[in-house]
Amino acid sequence: MVFDIDMIKKVYAALPGKVEATRKMLGRPLTLAEKILYAHLYAPTTSPYERGKSYVEFAPDRVAMQDATAQMALLQFMTCGRDQAAVPSTVHCDHLIQAKVGATEDLATAIDTNKEVYDFLSSISDKYGIGFWKPGAGIIHQVVLENYAFPGGMMIGTDSHTPNAGGLGMVAIGVGGADAVDVMAGLPWELKMPKLIGVKLTGKMSGWTSAKDIILKVAGILTVKGGTGAIVEYFGEGADSLSATGKGTICNMGAEIGATCSLFGYDSKMADYLKVTSRAEVAALADGVKEHLRPDAEVYVDPAKYYDQVIEINLNELEPHVNGPFTPDLAWPISKFAQAVKENNWPEKLEVALIGSCTNSSYEDISRSASLAQQAIDKQLDMKSEFTITPGSELVRFTIERDGLLNTFDQVGGVVLANACGPCIGQWARHIDDPTRKNSIITSFNRNFAKRNDGNASTHAFVASPEIVTALAIAGSLSFNPLTDKLKNKNGEEVMLDEPVGFELPTKGFAVDDAGYQAPAADGSAVQVKVSPTSDRLQLLAPFAAWEGTDLKGLKLLIKAKGKCTTDHISMAGPWLKYRGHLDNISNNMLIGAINAFNDKSDTVKNELTGEYGAVPATMRAYKAAGLGAVVVGDENYGEGSSREHAAMEPRHLGVRAILVKSFARIHETNLKKQGMLGLTFANKEDYDKIQEDDNIDILGLTSFAPGKQLTIVLHHKDGSTDEFAVNHTYNQQQIEWFKAGGALNVIRAEAAKKA
Repeated sequence: MVFDIDMIKKVYAALPGKVEATRKMLGRPLTLAEKILYAHLYAPTTSPYERGKSYVEFAPDRVAMQDATAQMALLQFMTCGRDQAAVPSTVHCDHLIQAKVGATEDLATAIDTNKEVYDFLSSISDKYGIGFWKPGAGIIHQVVLENYAFPGGMMIGTDSHTPNAGGLGMVAIGVGGADAVDVMAGLPWELKMPKLIGVKLTGKMSGWTSAKDIILKVAGILTVKGGTGAIVEYFGEGADSLSATGKGTICNMGAEIGATCSLFGYDSKMADYLKVTSRAEVAALADGVKEHLRPDAEVYVDPAKYYDQVIEINLNELEPHVNGPFTPDLAWPISKFAQAVKENNWPEKLEVALIGSCTNSSYEDISRSASLAQQAIDKQLDMKSEFTITPGSELVRFTIERDGLLNTFDQVGGVVLANACGPCIGQWARHIDDPTRKNSIITSFNRNFAKRNDGNASTHAFVASPEIVTALAIAGSLSFNPLTDKLKNKNGEEVMLDEPVGFELPTKGFAVDDAGYQAPAADGSAVQVKVSPTSDRLQLLAPFAAWEGTDLKGLKLLIKAKGKCTTDHISMAGPWLKYRGHLDNISNNMLIGAINAFNDKSDTVKNELTGEYGAVPATMRAYKAAGLGAVVVGDENYGEGSSREHAAMEPRHLGVRAILVKSFARIHETNLKKQGMLGLTFANKEDYDKIQEDDNIDILGLTSFAPGKQLTIVLHHKDGSTDEFAVNHTYNQQQIEWFKAGGALNVIRAEAAKKA
């Protein structure tokens, strides 16, 4: 079945003309990203947009939402006055399944535990014409790649790893739920025109090296914020040599460098993948416009003329990498990793190795890992570490079971988990004797922030390819280099692991009994959305209050966050996922992971009303009850990580008025704007040091709030002295209207009411 084929035909029919018009307007050859972006403008333009500066309105082809973020997105959508989603949209139930025992039991438990949430998502999808993928169907990004992604398309998704679809040549961007509401409501979606980073891949990988190692290397080069505000476009002979799913792995983990998305040009590998996933018709359509689905030839000849930055990687020389701990950009070639483990005194013993996730759960990934598991059997080697496997979709799981790969993992003691996110997002009941004990795990996932996988701050998490993860699991040690080191088997013999082998695509094709898709009702007008008024997991939303029309004075400092403050620090996942549809309840996790700069503790801040120290959410609730607003101060790249808009909605709900930081991650800054919050940056980063624990804070200049015009912060210190300094913002006129109205959704409601 080919979903939304008429929409795809329409995109391809218009593409040649739009590309030619863009080439003529810009007066030069085009990169692939430029072709797709200009072909998806909400309205035509007669003048070019400036990269990194111009705000642009786009018309994405589709929207995808995972169950944890879909709840809040759809709770917002149902209030905006629309009868049906304006573009093809889907919901995927993948985040709420906790990995505990194994796939069958864990899935059954999840369906029972989360019944009211699944019933809500199913009913609201039915009502508004949204496709629904049931629990167990698979992880959103894998299911999108298998069913919906198409070369040259544009989509947004309420998950930061939406760029996975770039593996099929699609501009796919992670957003907050309010952005999804805009697109589903038929409104333009706004994005600052991205800068372009070109990555030229030469040569060809072999042996132990995999596509994962390319993005691990790039993360080491660009760091966690080096791609912010940019699309990363891969090209060159090395790019064309990668499988479509390998390309997807690279695009998926581009989120870890802050990239808007990542992208590959259409080639035969993509065509092969489309065909094997029952979309030969899409491949044929793409072949008909192939020259428009790749950068122009001149771009290949002189890439520095067309990209803002160019990186070149020779795949012939690329080593397998291991990144971590605690940040995904700390990159170590395998030849230097063992030394790094010793020098940094990281726990050398490997306790758990986990493969799969949305980043690395393709047939190619699983088959290469299975080849190593088979070697362990053949060479009489024990699996020294606990070993888990998370298939990315039911399509992949069914196929690898048919082909005997799951049986191979079973023979070495591997535990197959449900087709879901599981340990990657903290949905993991970790078996450990002492959670405070320093320990090491390694995954083929994408993120490794402290506490992310198992909630334990002492867990040192490393990221690598599934092949390297499997090899290290067999050795049970982080200091093992499978390219050079030997292992002693059960017979006392020294043996070496051979290079992994696998298949890009299953030789017998994919197969599945029930992929897990539920089509929406043909007419949803009579469908009742299921939300119990007494639920502690779902809560209908009330509009946020509009701006009062004055400068903000007498605000309290809630917390001055020190160092890395990701969306996991601001709104943790794990056990908190069950409250993603209940704004008041989930607000009890607001900023509980952030480190207070004044005492180096998490979830302990001074309550200025009592002088006592307490939890961040409770302190903010006390300020709100007293009619007081507050400010959160943060460090660099604040809001790095997930697209979860709860990290913006929770402070808004509890009465925080502004977030003042050294720099923002892209998605989080947009989410703040959408919710009517002030997202401000220090004009002089040293002013961060002037913030004192007992400060009262004024924000001046709001009555003349305008694009490009600085606002002023006044700090009233406890000793009676003051500090005053300028702060920057990136609000355009429309975003200022969101602030004044109390949020973008209030503007949408007002417009819908006028038309009614």
